[in-house]
Amino acid sequence: MLELSLHIMDLAQNSLAAGATRVEVRIEEFLAEDRLIIEIRDNGRGIPEEMIPRVTDPFVTSRKARAVGLGLPLFKNAAERCGGGMRVHSEAGHGTEVLAWFRLDHLDRAPLGNIGETMGILITANPGVDFVYEHRVDGKAYRLETPAMKEILGPIPIDDPAVLEFVRRDIEEGLRKIGAGTFPKTLKLLK
Repeated sequence: MLELSLHIMDLAQNSLAAGATRVEVRIEEFLAEDRLIIEIRDNGRGIPEEMIPRVTDPFVTSRKARAVGLGLPLFKNAAERCGGGMRVHSEAGHGTEVLAWFRLDHLDRAPLGNIGETMGILITANPGVDFVYEHRVDGKAYRLETPAMKEILGPIPIDDPAVLEFVRRDIEEGLRKIGAGTFPKTLKLLK
């Protein structure tokens, strides 16, 4: 996948397929440490303990329709390709947490991509699921929570097309304000 937001979309869809009613996406950029962390956490069915060591094998999947599962293996490869790694923690019946770390300015790190569009699609396509999106850059933070959004929206349903556009623009503006999603050292060199 060419953008990290597409990995996030894929992993969130895995959460939804596992019956999650709450999906949290956290991204943190540590500029001085040249580190990017992406965490996706859900309250779905979880992964059986015996399957955890094999979840990054593309030929191991719980799906019945096809015999391959590429989401976690590709995400792990994307992290390792730029000096990072990935770990998966899960408890059957209690959900799953996927945590990946990347060298922020590594030449092979995929760009964040359009995370506003990604989160907007996830939120409006799954109105019965609570989503939390948080992005931090050296202590500055942007946060969006759908339970609070639903309260503010009142009678307007969260799957209204105008909500998708609002979420997309709000995330883009929020990330711009905190200086997120860049290659900081590379940009400094180009100036």
